[in-house]
Amino acid sequence: MKFEFTAARIAQALDGVVEGDENAKIVRVSKIEEGREGSITFLANPKYTPYIYTTNATAIVCSKSFVPDKPISSTLIRVDDPYSSFTRLLVFYQKEKENKKLKGISLRSHIHRKAKIGKNVYVGDYVSIGAHAEIGDGCKIYPNVTIYPYAKIGKNCLIHAGSIILNECEIGDNCILQPGSIVGSDGFGFAPLEDGTYMKIPQTGNVILKDNVEIGANATIDRATMGSTVVEHGTKIDNLIQIGHNCVIGSDCVIAGQSGVAGSTKMGNNCMIGGQTGIAGHLHIGNGVQCGGKSGIFADVPDNARLMGAPAFEGHEFKRTYVHFRNLNKIVKEMNDLKKQVAELQAQLGNNKKE
Repeated sequence: MKFEFTAARIAQALDGVVEGDENAKIVRVSKIEEGREGSITFLANPKYTPYIYTTNATAIVCSKSFVPDKPISSTLIRVDDPYSSFTRLLVFYQKEKENKKLKGISLRSHIHRKAKIGKNVYVGDYVSIGAHAEIGDGCKIYPNVTIYPYAKIGKNCLIHAGSIILNECEIGDNCILQPGSIVGSDGFGFAPLEDGTYMKIPQTGNVILKDNVEIGANATIDRATMGSTVVEHGTKIDNLIQIGHNCVIGSDCVIAGQSGVAGSTKMGNNCMIGGQTGIAGHLHIGNGVQCGGKSGIFADVPDNARLMGAPAFEGHEFKRTYVHFRNLNKIVKEMNDLKKQVAELQAQLGNNKKE
């Protein structure tokens, strides 16, 4: 990752203050322990404080409250929150790079004459855009993306290589689709017949992604049987995730990789779902729910629940129970020993009564 900015330009983007050489040139980012000339790094975790005195990084993003114990050779960019500011720096760099390099519509793309393309849109090689599809201003559509007829994409979206957006699906502003993501594939609906075969149920609905949603690589959001599968604004869905037909995922949720949500489940806002979690269909998951990785959820979940395990139950209870899980063989052996002792005592009592 390379870019060329001065420390002053970066400080301006981060609302920070430069302490040192404002004209120091930054051409790369690095870890603080691997800093070298021309790189910028950050200090957020106090555990890494010793490296600030030894790193060769040209500039360091640090807290305004940081007080060094000894001289520092690097230029400091002081901010309120180093961690979030460094994230903003990466976002700033990404936008600058895309604005400079990704422009125009490739001659190798195919855009239907009835499609509507907004202003300042980038369309890469071998992109296919169907009839009556709408692409908002400022979108970046990378090579080999397929956008079906009547799909709608809002402003300033990033659609990465190999993604597919099927017919009539709607994507809001500032959304990101990582490579290979599928929006609007058929839901898994089949009706069993008397002869033991299955008849496919047509999936006539669509998918709606609200503003600021991100869909991870090779994730799939199925279209609704009727109506819409909805992902509300600000939600982030990781790689290799399956969202079934007619699901509603609330706003500002995060769902980690390899998780699956079966059809018609409704999830509230601000939920955190750990990796490889499975959620059964037709459930209601409340607001603020947190699930540990590999959880299995088979029943409705109230607001603000903390769950672990499969089947999942309350987190603290799971941790206490898990202690016994690990000692199960020992506990069973002790129970069997106790049974033998009880049997022996009963036998002795029986003999005493006969005497």
